[in-house]
Amino acid sequence: MKIELETVKVDKPQDLNIIIGQAHFIKTVEDIYEVLVTTVPSVKFGLAFCESSGKCLIRVEANDEELKTIAIGNAMRIGCGHSFFLILKNAFPVNVLNQIKNVPEVCRIFCATANPVEIIIAQTEQGRGILGVIDGASPRGVEQEEDVRWRKEFLRKIGYKL
Repeated sequence: MKIELETVKVDKPQDLNIIIGQAHFIKTVEDIYEVLVTTVPSVKFGLAFCESSGKCLIRVEANDEELKTIAIGNAMRIGCGHSFFLILKNAFPVNVLNQIKNVPEVCRIFCATANPVEIIIAQTEQGRGILGVIDGASPRGVEQEEDVRWRKEFLRKIGYKL
């Protein structure tokens, strides 16, 4: 059996976050929708899920048309069965990630980030699958005292620490 490997860049504006995962049932889009609006009522999002049996459609839910368009575009270009692409605005992944992981049909989370992302894809005769992701850049060193200060100040500035 022949396997072709490919990397595909995720299309996402720099100021938005994305969660990329794998799930196994078409009700995923409705269940994730419910998790988002009950966890962070002010969240704006677009969600696209690649169904991998039956009609093999991209199932979509959103409360923001621009984010919906971005999610659909990624799902169409990447085209891996049972993958989902959730674009977030007015919330960070940390606000919703555990609740999404607890959705019964969610199998795994590949990444939750605001960084640039590349997806490593395997293609066979049967279809395409996500092998992994490249999330951001490689480390350039170890934080120093000034970096520790910046980290602590930043977390307080955005309200995640007292």
